[in-house]
Amino acid sequence: MPRTTPGPGRPLRATAAAAAAALALLPAVAGCGSTGRASGAPERAAAAPAPAGTAADRIGALFVGGPDGARACTAGVVHSPGRNLLVTAAHCAAPDGVRLGGLVFAPGYRDGLAPHGVWQVTGITVAPGWENGQAEDDDVAFLAVAPLEGRQVEDAVGADAFAAGLVPGQEVTVTGYPNEADAPITCRARTAAHGPTQQRFDCAGFTNGTSGSPWVTDAGQVTGVIGGYQEGGDTADTSYSVVFDAHVADLYRRAAG
Repeated sequence: MPRTTPGPGRPLRATAAAAAAALALLPAVAGCGSTGRASGAPERAAAAPAPAGTAADRIGALFVGGPDGARACTAGVVHSPGRNLLVTAAHCAAPDGVRLGGLVFAPGYRDGLAPHGVWQVTGITVAPGWENGQAEDDDVAFLAVAPLEGRQVEDAVGADAFAAGLVPGQEVTVTGYPNEADAPITCRARTAAHGPTQQRFDCAGFTNGTSGSPWVTDAGQVTGVIGGYQEGGDTADTSYSVVFDAHVADLYRRAAG
């Protein structure tokens, strides 16, 4: 289930139709559904509202068509030499392999407000396999953002570390922005392998808008983002990511410069 289609969440200022042309590039999405739990089956973990604070402020909402546009995805700040880099899903930033213009990032977005400012995306780095055929194993993107009032985004809100080579089985915290809510949700879960190149976690509530949500270990390492298989999953209960391996590390190095 591609978790990108904007819903009723408020944009940064007023509701606007300015994003309509850009949004036409995004994949159509059926509504998320979750299968009812069978009698006697174990309770599935569920996401909860994310508390405000430093860790949550490193994650934010992506808007299409500028700050008056519609909310579409989630992204997180990752450390880089330029201190200006985000990570998200490729299908958020380059649907059908075409890079979107007018993307902006609002870290710590809550209740229609951007407490740490609105950061303009100036560069989108995706793998050739995504550009040429939207390969699910390449569904990750790095976004460069312009300085704001003389500061880089990492200087404003901090960053988590990009981490490649961590095997599935990690405990991670995943925070994202469902379109039906105006504040982030979060869940702590253990990752599991889904084949050799994909990974998953089970936690209910990660609906449209949560694509690109970073998977952060207790050591502050980003080891995945919601995307990959089925562009994130076909139910709100199970989410997927590309395994951050050597080819994702190469993509990060190319984006970081």
